[in-house]
Amino acid sequence: MGTMVDFPSNGSSCTGYLAVPASGSGPGVIVIQEWWGLVPHIQDVADRFAAEGFVALAPDLFHGETTREPDEAGKLMMALNTDQAVKDLSGAVDFLLGHDATTGPGLGVVGFCMGGGLALVLACRRPDAIKACAPFYGVIPWESLKPDYSTLQATVRGHFAELDGFFGPDLARGLEADLRALGKDATIEVHPGCDHAFFNDTRPEVYKPEESAAAFATTVALFRDTLG
Repeated sequence: MGTMVDFPSNGSSCTGYLAVPASGSGPGVIVIQEWWGLVPHIQDVADRFAAEGFVALAPDLFHGETTREPDEAGKLMMALNTDQAVKDLSGAVDFLLGHDATTGPGLGVVGFCMGGGLALVLACRRPDAIKACAPFYGVIPWESLKPDYSTLQATVRGHFAELDGFFGPDLARGLEADLRALGKDATIEVHPGCDHAFFNDTRPEVYKPEESAAAFATTVALFRDTLG
C-alpha cells in the first residue's frame, strides 16, 4: 500500500515508509520503529493506520539497517546517533505537515519499544506539531534524550505491559503520575498478562491478539478525537 520516500533532515536526508489512505487524504501520523529497524512489521502498522484513514509515515532511523537478532538490535539502538534521530523525526514532522495528503494542523505519533520512548521525546521537542502521543512500552535508554515533559502539549495515551522487564507497571504508573503532576492529559494503560512487544504480531512468543486489538482501537480513537 505504501511507498518509500526521502525527506530533508536538517541538512542531510532520511528515508521513510509513507502510507496514504484510499481516500487520498487524512490526518498525519508518525510511526516510530522498534529496535529492529524499519522492518516489514512497522510498514504493516503504517498500512493499518492508512486503512483507518490516516496518512502514516515511518522514518528509517537506522538508515537502512535492520536485524532479527536481539543482541544486534540492542547494539543498533545504543549506537543510535540521538542528535540525528531527533533531526530525522523533526524532518518527518515537517515533511508530513507539508504533504498534500495531510489534513489538519497537528499530527499524532505512535511508537514501539525504543520508538515509544522516541514518541514521547518527539512530542516534547515538537509541541507545535504533535497533538497526540501513543507510546507502546516505551523505553528511553539514552541519557542525552531525557524529555522535558513541561513542554508537552499532546494528549498522551500510553500502552504498557504488566510483565515488561524493561519498563514495568511501576515505571509506567510513575510516568503517568509525573505527567499528570505537570497538568498534562495523560493516561497510561498497563495491559494485564502481557509482555514487552505484545503488539508485534511477527513475534508469536509475546504477541497478544486481543490486547493488541484493544490498544490499536484506543490509539485510532485518540487520533480521530485529537486530529479531527
